[in-house]
Amino acid sequence: MKLLLLIFLALAAPLFAQTSAKTKPLDAVDTMAKDLKPSRVLVYKKVAERELEMHVFEPEGFKPGDRRGCYLIIHGGGWTGGAPPRMYPFAAHYAKLGLVGISLQYRLNSTKTGVTVFDCVKDARSAVRYLRGHAAEFGIDPQKIIVSGGSAGGHLAVATALFDKVNEDSDDLAVSAAPNALVLLFPVIDTSKEGYGQAKIGERWQELSPVHNVRAGLPPTLVFHGTGDTVTPFAGAKAFHESMLKAGNRCELEINEGGVHGYLMRDKALYDDTMAKTDAFLKSLGLLP
Repeated sequence: MKLLLLIFLALAAPLFAQTSAKTKPLDAVDTMAKDLKPSRVLVYKKVAERELEMHVFEPEGFKPGDRRGCYLIIHGGGWTGGAPPRMYPFAAHYAKLGLVGISLQYRLNSTKTGVTVFDCVKDARSAVRYLRGHAAEFGIDPQKIIVSGGSAGGHLAVATALFDKVNEDSDDLAVSAAPNALVLLFPVIDTSKEGYGQAKIGERWQELSPVHNVRAGLPPTLVFHGTGDTVTPFAGAKAFHESMLKAGNRCELEINEGGVHGYLMRDKALYDDTMAKTDAFLKSLGLLP
């Protein structure tokens, strides 16, 4: 009997290993996200026969004609993966606090479809313009737009303020794409060979490298980054923070000692700490009730 059991386990081991490899455990943010549903989903942009969506979380008592703050969150995934539900907890958190929370969909970088990182940037900038142009419908104050994002989404968030020359042809350039505040979560902030993304962007990488394009007049910015991040190295976040201060911009850097890439997504206590610090930052700007 014991011999039969050993033979069975030996034969079944590859199957168990394959099943285990396919089943990725949910982290803290995924666990929260699975029970959340947006109030509505709407199309903010049509490009190349593709419709791009905003997943909107409306606060209690919301009505068109309100002038609430708006919190727009952008998912990561190296510009090549991910989807809006990943960031639902962030949007829902701010809806509970009285803002309109939105998780954004954008085109994903792919050699097969011809979508570039420049196109990803265009979508993020189009989204802010759409919000400003439809502020009455959204019940938001067009001068109280916060843009946030994680990893590549953090790059797209700061891109809304930085890359004025990267725009969709159909956009109304008279409408500003720059938000009123930025919250960047372990962002892609340096696209040089010392950072992340040069191979995906190509020879024009410096045009999309936030740390290489800091200037005066950028929105107040809060950055969360771990010193143990080897995907988007901490050195880039530190250099960006220093450049922002040197240019006269308000920038705060929240450092997690030893934190790896995406650290705050995996641990509920770290997520809660991140949200509490973000709340305090937004209150200091008058963007949170």
